[in-house]
Amino acid sequence: MHNTPRSGRRQFVLGALSASALSATSSRLFAQAYPERPITFICPWPAGGTADQSMRTLCTVAGRILGQAIAVENRAGASGMIGSKALAAAKADGYTIGQIPISVTRFAQLGTLQADPRKDFTYLARTSGQTFGIAVPADSRFKTLKDFVDHAKANPGKVTYAHAGVGGATHVGMEEFAAVAGIQLNHVPYKGGAEALQGVLGGHVDALADSSSWAPHVEAGKLRLLATWGEQRTARFKDTPTLRELGYDVVVDAPNGIGAPKGLDPAVAAKLRDAFRQAVARPEFKAVADKLDAPLLYLDGPDYEKYVNAVYLKETVLIDRLKLRELMRS
Repeated sequence: MHNTPRSGRRQFVLGALSASALSATSSRLFAQAYPERPITFICPWPAGGTADQSMRTLCTVAGRILGQAIAVENRAGASGMIGSKALAAAKADGYTIGQIPISVTRFAQLGTLQADPRKDFTYLARTSGQTFGIAVPADSRFKTLKDFVDHAKANPGKVTYAHAGVGGATHVGMEEFAAVAGIQLNHVPYKGGAEALQGVLGGHVDALADSSSWAPHVEAGKLRLLATWGEQRTARFKDTPTLRELGYDVVVDAPNGIGAPKGLDPAVAAKLRDAFRQAVARPEFKAVADKLDAPLLYLDGPDYEKYVNAVYLKETVLIDRLKLRELMRS
């Protein structure tokens, strides 16, 4: 029997269908067996910091749900971008995942991250945010944020503040606030939040813009908290108003998220998404989040990806408005 063009096409279609079915079956079998060995989790921050503590607890809980340990590997540096770059370049087999700081949307555009957050990651979950604030020494002349703003208006460029690095959330958030308040501040970059905190405690700068590194020092009476940057007041410092309450429409919470390299098997991604969804809701993680003043801001992977894309567009505008490219070069 001779093959006609029609029978040849039929064989091609049947062959393609069977290959597709085989691929789908193989994907399902792989996902059912996954994970067969421990998973590496890249944390782009130093060990012992607030993000590291949060991620370690989350990985411990998610590992129990998955039935395999999730080992945290710290790849700190470049405001979180060294770890983010390593994650983007890893093999998409489900055995390397990691934290994706939302600042990837800014640093990718500033050239610090050689990856595109819109297409180089598989997003699994947004987990929790951070509580940022402006703190000053207890003996500072600034008793309120109004004092701070009034003095800065009368002395343009004279009021100094410490932050954890040019282009990071604390720097950009503070400059966004300054722009809305109509003041010009003198920013002093440090290598991280811990060093910035010491700069303020040592009296080298007037104020600190950071996540909750200031919290124990505020409670101990060494620092005064002028404002926090979230949507709502933080429970731990409920007497401190937010920037928005004080008339400055600025909200910064810099949520943390979990992701993997692009190209991850959808069935494996679904398994990881489910594990982290459960882990975020567990009391063990909530207790650590509360201790770190990290509000839960959970989103499932697809919604988290939409959020990242929206933030990317917002950052494009912010980078131009704050002239961040010039600041990065200076």
